[in-house]
Amino acid sequence: MALTDHPKAYGTAAVAFAFTAGILVTLGFKDFYPDLERRYQRKIRSAKGPLASSGAPSTGSASVARRDSIFWGPPVQLEDHEANPDIHHDEIASEGIEACIGNTPLIKINSLSEATGRTILAKAEFLNGAGNSPKDRVALNMIREAEAQRLLTPHRGDTIYEGTVGSTGISLTTLARAKGYRAHICMPDDQSFEKSDLLHHLGATVERVPVAPITSPDHFVNLAKRRAAEHERRHNDGSKGFFANQFESTANWQAHFRSTGPEIYHQTDGEVDAFVAGAGTGGTIAGVARYLKEEANLQNVKIVLADPQGSGLFNKIKYGVMYSATEREGTRRRQQVDSIVEGIGINRVTDNFEAGRDLVDDAVKVTDEQACKMARWLVEKDGIFVGSSSSVNCVAAVVAAMKLPADSQVVTILCDSGTRHLSKFWKQIKELGLEEEEATDVFEALGISKNV
Repeated sequence: MALTDHPKAYGTAAVAFAFTAGILVTLGFKDFYPDLERRYQRKIRSAKGPLASSGAPSTGSASVARRDSIFWGPPVQLEDHEANPDIHHDEIASEGIEACIGNTPLIKINSLSEATGRTILAKAEFLNGAGNSPKDRVALNMIREAEAQRLLTPHRGDTIYEGTVGSTGISLTTLARAKGYRAHICMPDDQSFEKSDLLHHLGATVERVPVAPITSPDHFVNLAKRRAAEHERRHNDGSKGFFANQFESTANWQAHFRSTGPEIYHQTDGEVDAFVAGAGTGGTIAGVARYLKEEANLQNVKIVLADPQGSGLFNKIKYGVMYSATEREGTRRRQQVDSIVEGIGINRVTDNFEAGRDLVDDAVKVTDEQACKMARWLVEKDGIFVGSSSSVNCVAAVVAAMKLPADSQVVTILCDSGTRHLSKFWKQIKELGLEEEEATDVFEALGISKNV
């Protein structure tokens, strides 16, 4: 007979179940269901936000905080919705594209981890939802700071001007459209057309200009600054021009100090042995380094610069000088000598890089060939399709990992998707015949020794 046929037996069973449940609660369910406890604690931290405390960050499992709570929005009480399923989704939804910025996944690159015997993790910054790169964080912070200083006013016709090789311009243009501004982007004409085409589709005014040294008034950054200064005279409609100035604006590195660094800390439970990143403006490596070493007090973490060929930052970190006399600024046409890599590598120290330069422990020089081979390796072995700067980061992460004890943990950055690099970087990979080859050993493919 079924238990329900005997009400008394059914009642006894119900009491027994309730009694057992009470014991579990009294003793603490975390002792019986540690996974549930971890999820619960994660939700608590998420609701508070990793930046809520002014003191040292708390340890714990990977943060699943709402993206807008990272970027200065009010903390969202996730557990309230789960406790009350009658709450409608739109009552906890975030407003606008800004909610898609931050809290990107930290993924394990299996093939590189297996090959090195160290865990190599990558922050998937191409999943930021506005411009699909780490520049989303920077662009949002620069705009918000400009608004706070009344340098920008929405829907007045104001225009954001920037000199960029592409990614920052894409992020700024996307957010400008969402927040009621125009965008005017100046970029060197040796960058991939995918970027400038996308900027046009997003509604930006785009000027592709010949490559020139930073000392020239026609350098793409100097041109953007001049266009911003000329804005009021040229438009005469009450609108203003704002030069974002990503290379020197402190809003750049501070965005990574306030978001990328804390996210990495929480996603790794503070177990980071090395952080590896390239530098264009220098904001990412400076902001993350300052957070991990100073705010989180991870004194032993190694900060490693990933630098493409032709950039002078490798020499600056390793030897204290920027470059040889034959490559000094103003004596040659290109900023990057014979490099196909876009987005990182520079021959001057920006204010953003300077903000964290004293915290950088080492640097790795990466050739174009190594970058191309790494990009192909990641597609073949891990299904990861990225651009040139991400490939440089991953090469340097392998080199840095081999300098650390076995089982160490290295974090790097995946900056943007390979779809923005089809006409240049991935075309080069095809021309090298790498798409027909199948590498079986990453060290042999990259031409580096396991005994770095």
